[in-house]
Amino acid sequence: MRDVGSGWLQWLLLSAVTGSPIGSAVFLLVFWFVVDRVTLGLFPDPVRWVMRRRRAAQLERTLALNPHEGRARLELAGLYVDRKRYADAVALLKPNLEKGDDDATTIFTMGVACLGAGYVAQGEKLLERVDELHPGFRVHEVELMRGRFRLARGDFQGAKDALERFVKARSGTIEGRVLLARALEGLGDDGTGALMKDAAWHEYVVAPRFQRRQERWWAWRARPSRPVTYAALLLVGLTVFGLVVVPRLDAWRAAAMRQQGGTYVDPGLADPDE
Repeated sequence: MRDVGSGWLQWLLLSAVTGSPIGSAVFLLVFWFVVDRVTLGLFPDPVRWVMRRRRAAQLERTLALNPHEGRARLELAGLYVDRKRYADAVALLKPNLEKGDDDATTIFTMGVACLGAGYVAQGEKLLERVDELHPGFRVHEVELMRGRFRLARGDFQGAKDALERFVKARSGTIEGRVLLARALEGLGDDGTGALMKDAAWHEYVVAPRFQRRQERWWAWRARPSRPVTYAALLLVGLTVFGLVVVPRLDAWRAAAMRQQGGTYVDPGLADPDE
């Protein structure tokens, strides 16, 4: 509710300055999207989103013409998993496993899809099979998936065991440390959980630029006071802008209109029917 109120205030102030409510709304949408891309990254990358949707549509057309194309099934199932369409991914990959596909990528994707769809026992067994076929698959991503889904269903001890192995294998992970902190807190070990969040933030600070972009959202979860502080500073800035700058700009515009022999009308007071 506070975010909505803040956005409304920003729109009113900008509309008063520019005299264009529609242009102000468009500007604010673009501005906050750009801010999001360089800070939290809450909104999806539009280019990546479009490309992945187009690729999914292409694969769906391919399978409509040739339902037995195993590679297309695997790739499309991976896209479904990314979009959390787990049940669809399970149904899509089932024929691949039935015909004997036993590569680590297929089994891993099916395991994650099963966990997401609620088939816990099957998903855990499939991830165990990935460990047998390819120990350390994708730098121990199996442990990350185990930790995520165990944490989601409240198995804090199981999540802790998996995530400790993941953090040990991938020492620079920020997401792994934040999830491990949650598992520790779920077990009542708040102190160690807080230390783990501090470690996650430290890894973020020293990480390469590309990794900071990828894991920024997890870093903010480790140190939520940072975005709150930035939001508070922004709100103070907008308040000062509204109380000091906007009245001066209005006075300047009114004076300019008088010099030109026109009549200044406050956009906020204008009759909408005129």
